[in-house]
Amino acid sequence: MATSLRRPSFTGCSSSPPDADDEGVRGTCEDASLCKRFAVSIGYWQDPYIPHLVRLSKERKAPEINRGYFARVHGVSQLIKAFLRKTGCNCQILNLGAGMDTTFWRLKDEDLLPSKYFEIDFPMIVTRKLHSIKLKPLLSKPILDLHSEDTLQMDGHTLDSTRYAIIGADLRDIPELEEKLKKCNMNTQLPTLLVAECVLVYMTPEQSANLLKWAANSFETAMFINYEQKERLLSSGWESASAVDMMELYSKLPRAEVSRIESLEFLDEMELLEQLMQHYCLCWATKGGSNLGLKEITY
Repeated sequence: MATSLRRPSFTGCSSSPPDADDEGVRGTCEDASLCKRFAVSIGYWQDPYIPHLVRLSKERKAPEINRGYFARVHGVSQLIKAFLRKTGCNCQILNLGAGMDTTFWRLKDEDLLPSKYFEIDFPMIVTRKLHSIKLKPLLSKPILDLHSEDTLQMDGHTLDSTRYAIIGADLRDIPELEEKLKKCNMNTQLPTLLVAECVLVYMTPEQSANLLKWAANSFETAMFINYEQKERLLSSGWESASAVDMMELYSKLPRAEVSRIESLEFLDEMELLEQLMQHYCLCWATKGGSNLGLKEITY
C-alpha cells in the first residue's frame, strides 16, 4: 500500500507458522546481532544505529568472539567500499540475509551510498526491522530524506523507497525473490554487489548453488561477497574468485586498530583466536566489469 512520505505507517501482516529448521536459522541471526551489538558497546567499532535495532545482551561475549566479529565487519566493509569506489557508486547492493545489518545507514554517513540498496531476509525478520525503522527517527529519517516520490511504498513485509528497499522473501525460492526485487526496481543492467555473509551454509548444497548461479546469470557486471569456498563460486558461473582466511585478514588489519582493540579486553590464549579465525574465510568473486577493474579488488 502507499503511505504518506513524511508520516509512514505500517499495516499489520500475519505470518505463516515458522518451520522448525527456519526458526533455527532465525536464531543464528539473533545470535550474530547480539554479538555485534555487544562488541560495539565496548568500543570495537562505532555504529550508532545498531542500538536502535538490537538489544544489549547481559551476557558478556568472549574476547576472541569480539575480535572475530571486528575482523569480519572490517573485511566485508573494505570489500564493499572497494566495489563502490570502482563503480563510482553507480551500482546497486543486494544484502542477502541482511538481518539487523546497518550498512545502509553507515554508507550514507560516509557519502558512499549506491544508486539503490536492497535488503532481503525472512518476512518475520523484516517485519521486526521495519517496526524499528518506523519507531526510530534515526533510522527512518535517512530513508525519507533520500526519497523523491510523494508516497512511500510499504507494508508489513516490504518497504520500497528511492534509495533503500527491504524485502521479506525466502532466498531458497528464486522466482519469488526475483519477482519481489523487480517490483522494487532492481536494475539488472547496473553493476551489482551481492553480500551474503553467513547465508549459504544454512541452505542445502542444491539451494545454495541455485542462488549462486542465479546471481551470476542475472547481472552482466557483478561481485559476490560471502564466507565460502571459492571453487563453488567458480563452478557457479563467476569468472574470478579470491579468498583469505580470517586470521590472515586479522594480520593485515591496520596496526593502530589492532593495538586499540587488543587493549579493550585481555586475551590470555592467542591460540584460541587463531583456531577460531582459521575456520572461516572471507571470499569474493566477480563477473564482468573489466573496464571498472573489479578483478583488481583485493584485501
